[in-house]
Amino acid sequence: MSMLLLFLGYMALGALAGTMAGLFGVGGGLIIVPALVAAFGLQGVALEVTMHLAVGTSLATIVVTGASSAWGHHHRGSIHRQWFLALLPGLLAGAVAGVFIADGLSAGSLGTLFGVFVLVMAARMALSRGPRPGSQAPGRAVMAAAGGVIGGVSALFGIGGGTLCVPWLTRCGASLTQAVGTSAACGVPIALFGAATFAVVGWGHPQLPAGATGFVMWPALVGIVLASVPCARFGVRLAHRLPAKVLRLAFAALLAAVGLTFVI
Repeated sequence: MSMLLLFLGYMALGALAGTMAGLFGVGGGLIIVPALVAAFGLQGVALEVTMHLAVGTSLATIVVTGASSAWGHHHRGSIHRQWFLALLPGLLAGAVAGVFIADGLSAGSLGTLFGVFVLVMAARMALSRGPRPGSQAPGRAVMAAAGGVIGGVSALFGIGGGTLCVPWLTRCGASLTQAVGTSAACGVPIALFGAATFAVVGWGHPQLPAGATGFVMWPALVGIVLASVPCARFGVRLAHRLPAKVLRLAFAALLAAVGLTFVI
């Protein structure tokens, strides 16, 4: 397969991930990771590194797309600075720890855990289980601990953190706008430290394909980022034309199919 054809394939993947992220209102990691696993499999990448390479590359894409989102929320004043700073130590430590946990797992075990996580997300979306609003934020120690869990799980599965961060911040009393904006800001350090750690722990692995630095695949990263950002805007416009319930159930079905594939 030529490099040009391969790069065009990554751009198509990014277009799909961006469109679906905008359409369903979730971070692209839940889509990018399984799509990359399939793409790497078609390229003949060794099974022993496929899952780790997909997760590390997904985090690297979120560094760019998440920074763009966070910048927009910053200009709209929707980032709660104090809560972000309280979560930050835990986010960084958790992201690094999550990568080392992933590195200690076989590709099969990591894939199975990812499948279970996706199935839980599918069930939550199908049942429309929204976050329970709260009225008072906990102390800095509890916020830091929560940041550790959010960072660890997000780095382990290659997602931006919004899946866990938005419900947590809503429970702390944030409005939905503040929760989403602050979550977008939290996703950047998770992705940055997570991707950098994946690059380090995978450095020099003998089964890595050409174009990879540790567990980060550069052609995939560039192709996905170039296409996902503009296509996310298209997905958002499309979402406003379709019934919300249909969208939610359709995405839940998609996640369930993906999760079952990984588990089975």
